[in-house]
Amino acid sequence: MKKLLLAATVAALSSTSVFAADLAARPYTKAPAYVAPVYNWTGFYVGAFVGGAFNGSNGINDPFGYGFTRQGDSNSFFGGGTFGANYQFAPNWVVGIEGDIGGLDYKRGYYSNTFGDGFRQKSDWLASVTGRLGYTWGPTMLYVKGGGAFRDNGGFSSSYAGYSINSKDTGYTIGGGLEYMFAPAWSAKIEYQYYDFGKTNVYDTGVWTANYKNDLHTVKAGINYHFNWGGPVAAHY
Repeated sequence: MKKLLLAATVAALSSTSVFAADLAARPYTKAPAYVAPVYNWTGFYVGAFVGGAFNGSNGINDPFGYGFTRQGDSNSFFGGGTFGANYQFAPNWVVGIEGDIGGLDYKRGYYSNTFGDGFRQKSDWLASVTGRLGYTWGPTMLYVKGGGAFRDNGGFSSSYAGYSINSKDTGYTIGGGLEYMFAPAWSAKIEYQYYDFGKTNVYDTGVWTANYKNDLHTVKAGINYHFNWGGPVAAHY
């Protein structure tokens, strides 16, 4: 009987050793580290924005001593719409084209301390067509933009009938922003743009009198809808 118990014990211990050896021999496989998916920005989009337009350069070239000083409301609410298209490549870079147009009540006025009169220029809308270049990580894109600027240039008033101006309604714009995909097909953005419409010439009864730089700054918050948004492209490990 003792011999049978001893044989059974030896057999059990041998089986356990073999099983343990099998477990130790299995290779260890490390789980791959997770990397955020690359979001797909390629496609068309439309959106809306609200923000403000703010005073640019204050100075005026006044060689004949009219004593012009800046006066009048030069800051305004700015709101409108956006449309554009993106193409994503390489795979985190995005190139695109964008147009936007918005309404505002922007005024730029100067007063002559020498003669006690003045004038005011007004714009009711502002637009741009720009190229964009962005870099994405996850649902976020940081971008720069630049291109052509356009505005309404019809509002001019003066307390002296002799004043007139010659002002451009086209110019250039540069800027940049941050855009974030917060839901399928929806993104939100914050954006800054600088607009420059060159020099505006001032005349007194048809004779050149002065000139000033016609520029302004805008800050916008917006939301865009992407028509053919396909979600994350793929998860990369």
